[in-house]
Amino acid sequence: MLKVNGISITFNPGTVNEKKALDRLSLHVKPGDFISIIGANGAGKSTLFNAVSGTFYTDEGTITLDGKDITLMPEHKRARIIGRLFQDPMLGTAPDISIMENMALAAGKGGWLSILSNKEKADFKDRVALLEMGLENRMSQPVRLLSGGQRQALTLLMATYHAPKLLLLDEHTAALDPATAEKVLEITRQVVAENRLTCLMITHNMQNALDLGNRTLMMNRGKIIYDVEGEERKGLTVRDLLERFKSKVGEELDNDRMLLSD
Repeated sequence: MLKVNGISITFNPGTVNEKKALDRLSLHVKPGDFISIIGANGAGKSTLFNAVSGTFYTDEGTITLDGKDITLMPEHKRARIIGRLFQDPMLGTAPDISIMENMALAAGKGGWLSILSNKEKADFKDRVALLEMGLENRMSQPVRLLSGGQRQALTLLMATYHAPKLLLLDEHTAALDPATAEKVLEITRQVVAENRLTCLMITHNMQNALDLGNRTLMMNRGKIIYDVEGEERKGLTVRDLLERFKSKVGEELDNDRMLLSD
């Protein structure tokens, strides 16, 4: 499905600020995998997503998706086959137009209500109703009036309107309050399962990394240091993850944001 082979990215090479963000990282993602990715700040998690989505080109290595080499494919072309959500709920939607118009954009209708059939409008409303947030009754309201959780749920719906080959979730619940985050995560579970999507999700919550999906990766200093799935993963606890980190790296995980979220 997705094959990342020996990719590296170095920021500010040859300067005092040189940083190896990815260090010959390799990853094979199978069709239908739902992989949660954890690691301290600076581990390379978002840089990996930027490399896969085309925001950054790699210094070396290759990236293939469904057997096609996308290493040098421009970001806007990858966006047709790779969906992505960010931490900021303000991204991913057009705030000054309505929910209906945003759904039209996602459907490839350019956001123009005048060209929508009544059947299409009904379909958009039915899809939004699946979020169970009451937004189906607010289809004419500008998206800027929605809460962060509502916008993030709508963004997820839009990003998966045409099921992407790959869905990237970059800490998409980190800016939400705990109750809203749990709601968006439940919607995420449903959308991924119903559309049989292949998904990578960065999270700072170590318990979520074990509860969601079928596989967990741990990153540190631009490398994958731990990759677990199946029966071994089912029996793991957050304490086990902390011990795995220490055994692989030789030091304690020192990241208050991750530790306090568990």
